[in-house]
Amino acid sequence: MSQSQIKVGRVDLKNPLIAGSAEHLIDADGVRRALHTGVGAVVVKSTNRSEAARDQLQRAEYMLLDENWRSIPWNAQAPANAFVACRSGLTPQSFDAWLDQTAQLDREAKMLESYTVASLIFDEIDSTVQMARQVEQAGIRVLELNIGTPYASQAAKGAVSTELEPRRVTEIVAAVRGAVSLPLWVKITGQSERVPELADAASQAGGEAIVMAGRLLGLIPDVDTFEPMLGTTLGVGGFWNLPLTCQWLALARTRLGADKPLIATNGAQSGLDIARMMLAGAFAVQMSSPVMLRGFELLSQALSEFESYLAEKKISAPELIGRAADSRKTFAAMPLRKDNWRNYIPSA
Repeated sequence: MSQSQIKVGRVDLKNPLIAGSAEHLIDADGVRRALHTGVGAVVVKSTNRSEAARDQLQRAEYMLLDENWRSIPWNAQAPANAFVACRSGLTPQSFDAWLDQTAQLDREAKMLESYTVASLIFDEIDSTVQMARQVEQAGIRVLELNIGTPYASQAAKGAVSTELEPRRVTEIVAAVRGAVSLPLWVKITGQSERVPELADAASQAGGEAIVMAGRLLGLIPDVDTFEPMLGTTLGVGGFWNLPLTCQWLALARTRLGADKPLIATNGAQSGLDIARMMLAGAFAVQMSSPVMLRGFELLSQALSEFESYLAEKKISAPELIGRAADSRKTFAAMPLRKDNWRNYIPSA
């Protein structure tokens, strides 16, 4: 067993790096390129049966912003603190075409000791259950059920889903879990103060791994035009979200227990970020927007950096999981540092 190998429920991954769902994983060539970087799994661009969700992709737009909220060129040489803001949608393929392509790509992934993961965006229960059954019948080995897209409040009714109520999460996940036997990963939103509760509801209802947490909605005013950038509320995420993701991981680990697999998303850009998220409780880490921006080689680079880190620390990937989360202390337990605050105020 290699130092990088990890077990996520019933799924054995050769390493914890997962290429997360995004536009660069719509075409089969993109999925193949991701698989050949050596990642443990690739999650294809999500689908459902909503025509409104497909139409939403055709209205999509993307921008890259710097630390001063200025739009900068979209290219791999962008500074590390640049972040993506966008409005997006689902794959333009028909469900049947998407299903055939994903099944073929998972067969190819198996030859590389990896996985091509199907991703369904919840629209309504009967439709989602039917699609999940077809995913299993096609022989695809893992299903990600996304109930935490950032866009539901901005999209056409029924196009995508941002589930914020634990009871509703239980209803949806239980319905899908009851319909299929393949490993089920559930992706939840980060747009709530109840993220650990949502994770618990998904886990209790049969989610074998919880992917947390989806990107946030943000409004970025343009000081020149006085309008919202790109005309609307946008999905936002970037390096700055890593501490938030790690906090949700730690809280969910406390609530669900150390044996419940969590998969991190939103904020990882490097191999050391993979380690940071695993220390916070993740069993595996998805990377999507940075790859869309900087290219598939980022996956290879991150994996190499992570493996070098494991070798340097003489530790295996499973041994990282939750160590920082489990050693957290309350503020009250911190040592007394009388008047230390005075060292951090401006001098005269």
